[in-house]
Amino acid sequence: MYLDYAATTPMSEQALEAYIKASRNFYGNTMSPHDFGTEAHQLLEATRLELARCLNAHSSGIYFTSGGSESSLLAITSLARAHHYKGKHLITTKIEHPSIDSAIQLLESEGFTCTYLPVNKDGRIDLGDLQNAIREDTILVSIGHVNNEIGVIQPIEEIGQLLAEHHILFHTDAVQSFGKRPIDVKKAKITSLSISSHKIYGPKGVGACYIDPSIHWQPFLSHVSHEHGFRQGTINTPGIAAFITAAMDIVKYMDIEYKRMEELKHSFVREVRRRALPVVIEGCDTGESPHHLPSILPLRVLGLEGQLVMLECNRRGLALSTGAACKAGQSLPSKTMRALGRSENEALEFIRISLGVKTTSSEVFKAVDILESIILAHSH
Repeated sequence: MYLDYAATTPMSEQALEAYIKASRNFYGNTMSPHDFGTEAHQLLEATRLELARCLNAHSSGIYFTSGGSESSLLAITSLARAHHYKGKHLITTKIEHPSIDSAIQLLESEGFTCTYLPVNKDGRIDLGDLQNAIREDTILVSIGHVNNEIGVIQPIEEIGQLLAEHHILFHTDAVQSFGKRPIDVKKAKITSLSISSHKIYGPKGVGACYIDPSIHWQPFLSHVSHEHGFRQGTINTPGIAAFITAAMDIVKYMDIEYKRMEELKHSFVREVRRRALPVVIEGCDTGESPHHLPSILPLRVLGLEGQLVMLECNRRGLALSTGAACKAGQSLPSKTMRALGRSENEALEFIRISLGVKTTSSEVFKAVDILESIILAHSH
């Protein structure tokens, strides 16, 4: 059983078909001036338009990348460096994805400073804390829409409104939210946004970055021709075609799938409670929270290290994770758990179940069976 969809998803049949078709028929380099290149370029621009429609964005602000991590790195550094003359103060949270941390740390090595906002016991930021952190030299804020470990949803429209009033750039990591929650970059006053193909049943190694076309940015590397100078490297046309095919599908069925995920999550929580298992559902212990993505179930099996539970689940045929796949294999306490106020030992108990389009109710009950068997096996 695969219950690790927040780490990556299998490619959909439609995305696979689009990949093969584009590989066969649109293999020209999009930068080449001959007909083969022109046809590939036309396909690329059509996909750009489609993604822009999904975000209510202008297509000239869409840049295709190798994934969410690259999108975040390029957006944050390109914007911060372009506006450094206004100030060098950044704001983010203590629960961002490692790729955001890396981008901020790079800028800190260049003389920028950063304020790391705390979160409440559910993982949400306090808008008052954000307001208080803003300084005269604050130029950019990066706050993820949905956290990759606990699924908490941040109020990006309220954040965007507040930052717009102060003329501060707003980047949001939407890798976990795109296709699962509505995103309107104009309504939320988002300056830049990062998304990834392999989280929405598209191929790996493809993603996109949106930057408001009215905002100036400085290229990460100079003398780069691809994607209007945003990044280097020949465009992955078939990968992008498959990515946008998957994006159109997931956005189309977003509301229906969200409700189904809520039902599956509630089934899981009810069953854990019925059996009185020593399991904590982080951030939403009752299973009823409008501020958490229902497809992400952050858990702690009391008294058992998450790494052990993950390996025991794997032995029993259940794939789940201990958090961000980018940090897999490192038996370190989850920084998100620590930010929620958990002790180091509690943070080490963390595991994450994440549901997807192929997840059934029977799989959810089977997952509870497996957790119960592990708890019983280690109870003496």
